[in-house]
Amino acid sequence: MRVLKNLFDQNREWAEKVKESDPDFFLKLSKQQSPEYLWIGCSDSRVPSNQIVGLLPGEIFVHRNIANVVVPSDLNCLSVIQYAVEVLKIKHIIVCGHYGCGGVKAAMDNDEHGLIDNWLHHIRDVYRTHSEEVDALQDNTLKINKMCELNVIEQVANVCNTTIVRSAWKAGQELSVHGWIYSIENGILQDLNVCVTGIEDVPENK
Repeated sequence: MRVLKNLFDQNREWAEKVKESDPDFFLKLSKQQSPEYLWIGCSDSRVPSNQIVGLLPGEIFVHRNIANVVVPSDLNCLSVIQYAVEVLKIKHIIVCGHYGCGGVKAAMDNDEHGLIDNWLHHIRDVYRTHSEEVDALQDNTLKINKMCELNVIEQVANVCNTTIVRSAWKAGQELSVHGWIYSIENGILQDLNVCVTGIEDVPENK
């Protein structure tokens, strides 16, 4: 018996449904990849990028990691950004976090989590910068959610400060970087009013 047979069965059902509604869907999809958007999001399984914004496969290029972090040491993330900007010529980079993020929660507690602590220290750096603002909130859920927002804003700055994005702007390429946050509780996206369209608008990393 094939392992995880149910997933293969569901795949065939899904493919048949898609072909019923659009017989040429997969043929068209295989011909070209030309998305206008790069989504940098959290690995959380409850935050599916395509479905959230109502886009089909092929319309959004995606990179996901724990707590949607962008740092110079992550060659995986930087390679995705470079491919998206230089090859696909995407027009928008969206950094999208979500409220109640487990990575942010883990970074905020005092427990040891093993290997992942090396990753979470990037989020702890954000907290140290904004600790006074965050600690002024009385409710722990509000603190976590504020940190989720601040983390997105910090990662937008990190994206803007990559040599990839700065070089694209210097070359006159049309490119915008956005900071959004998603609520798993109601399925709604919120714009954090962070939109950078050129070097002159790049926020400083704090």
